[in-house]
Amino acid sequence: MKIGIASDHRGYELKEFLKNNLTGYEIVDYGTNSSDSVDYPDYGILLAEKVKSKEVEYGIAICGSGIGISIACNKVKGIRCSKVSTVKEAEYTRNDNDANIVALSSETKKKLALKIVQKFLSTSFSNDERHLRRIEKIKKYEEEHEC
Repeated sequence: MKIGIASDHRGYELKEFLKNNLTGYEIVDYGTNSSDSVDYPDYGILLAEKVKSKEVEYGIAICGSGIGISIACNKVKGIRCSKVSTVKEAEYTRNDNDANIVALSSETKKKLALKIVQKFLSTSFSNDERHLRRIEKIKKYEEEHEC
């Protein structure tokens, strides 16, 4: 499985940790490549475009809070990015929402972040009718409002 990862300067250290500790995946790093100040939307949107185009199957996005980069990712049509803080939330966002990008705060403890990402990547979408119905409503809104 091919996974994209991107961060701003605050997420750089956690991004590097995850790249070096996620095993069994091909990781594509979309930057940033240092702790020098950058703008998270540049990296979140780039990652989201790569997920949308199927260059990578899923994405991992990291910024200071995890919130800003998740907002940026979600501006790309067809992306469902969830900012998560727990392993259970990672499971829910894949099982219930079929999220294709997980966003993390750079302040997440490294071992917890690794567990969150592993759960996100190993959880399948349920394909339950109620979850499909809800996702279709989101897609319909995107189509009608050219999001």
